[in-house]
Amino acid sequence: MTGLFTSAWFYWAIGVAVGLPIGLIVLTEWQHFLVRRKSILATPVGLIRTYILPLAALLLLLVKGTEVSAEATSVRVVATVFAFVVLVILLAGLNATLFQSAPEGSWRRRMPTIFIDVTRFALIAIGLAIIFSYIWGANVGGLFTALGVSSIVLGLALQNSVGQIISGLLVLFEQPFQLGDWLNTPTARGRVVEVNWRATHIDTGSGLQIIPNSVLAGASFTNLSRPAGAHSITIDTTFALDDPPDDVCAMLNRMASMLPQRKPDATPVSVVARATEFSTTQFHTTVALRSPADDGPARAMFLRWVWYAARRDDLHLDGSTDTFSTPERIEKALQLIAPRLRLSLTDQQGLVAYATMVRYGADEILQHIGEVPDAMLFVVEGRVRLTATAEDGSPVVVGTLEDGAFLGQSALTRQPVLAGAYALEPVTVLRIARERMEELVLHKPVLLQEIGRAIESRRANVERALAAARE
Repeated sequence: MTGLFTSAWFYWAIGVAVGLPIGLIVLTEWQHFLVRRKSILATPVGLIRTYILPLAALLLLLVKGTEVSAEATSVRVVATVFAFVVLVILLAGLNATLFQSAPEGSWRRRMPTIFIDVTRFALIAIGLAIIFSYIWGANVGGLFTALGVSSIVLGLALQNSVGQIISGLLVLFEQPFQLGDWLNTPTARGRVVEVNWRATHIDTGSGLQIIPNSVLAGASFTNLSRPAGAHSITIDTTFALDDPPDDVCAMLNRMASMLPQRKPDATPVSVVARATEFSTTQFHTTVALRSPADDGPARAMFLRWVWYAARRDDLHLDGSTDTFSTPERIEKALQLIAPRLRLSLTDQQGLVAYATMVRYGADEILQHIGEVPDAMLFVVEGRVRLTATAEDGSPVVVGTLEDGAFLGQSALTRQPVLAGAYALEPVTVLRIARERMEELVLHKPVLLQEIGRAIESRRANVERALAAARE
């Protein structure tokens, strides 16, 4: 028994038996703490807990506990694995602290991952050489000499390919673009979806364009995403020469300002470009967008809305004239709304000259929140969505209007509307000016009461929708 307590291996065995569980518990709690904090050091600590500590305990038991010779193959194997894992963890910790935690905009954050990977592999190769030299007694000097000579020969044979790779790596190091940026290159225009050591992949919308980095390094291209929020498009339209330019510009600006892709703090600008040889005037409308990805949708939506708005404002887009609002269509529309307005046949005939048929495109706004309408609109065909704005600025659905329903009833009370309205699909409405509606309700007190009830009902619907959104 006395010999047991005087043996050095006994204390090493006791130390490993006690220290290993304590170390595992401490590292486990530390790792959980780092995971809760979403720290980048959680992974290195997990590697230490899973590999380093058990391997270190095994190595101590072999060398100190069982007094196995350090020259034994089993000890050398364990020591090699232990040293390699330590090397990997040190590199992972260095990468986490030096690059992954680097502030935005710093040179460490701009460092391309290919450089980091190449450096990591080089350090691992050097570390392995030192490990094999120290633990196994291997002669690695001759190996490095052979690799150096082979690298020179291989570099001379592949100098063109290597030059292209170096050019690409320089582009990556400078980082004139990042994933998600939109580029306009001589051969493609689209969004960057992948960048590797050899090529940049650009999604053009009609396919994936793969451009070698060396080509980008030697060519001029435009990064449409930088500076952020500075991207804009210019849309050309032509109108008849007799259309007042100020009226055309006002209509174009109004349509552009309603585009959902528009940058909120930028005001659209429309100007007269030139008179064409076909007796028309060309206009340029510049709209700042939130992203180059919105180019196509914004352009298509603007041109579609302008087609409807030009006809509502009696302007002649591309020199064309609108003949949609005919007496026959107005009479049919009045027959649809006659029961709601309590219109007799005489009333309908009297309104034909004061009513107008107008159309709105899908997603186009018919009524803005807070505006005072100058006419009442009656839905003849299509669906209209009513919305309000919650406290956080998000839209809240109030209801949907279909054939025969009306909006703009607060035109009679000169009050701002509480709910906005936009077309869910192409919508046709009958428009009756406020003055004519006022004359109509003066002779129909019951109709005035119904419109008053409709105003209160619409107000109650808005309040209920907003209250539900707050919950």
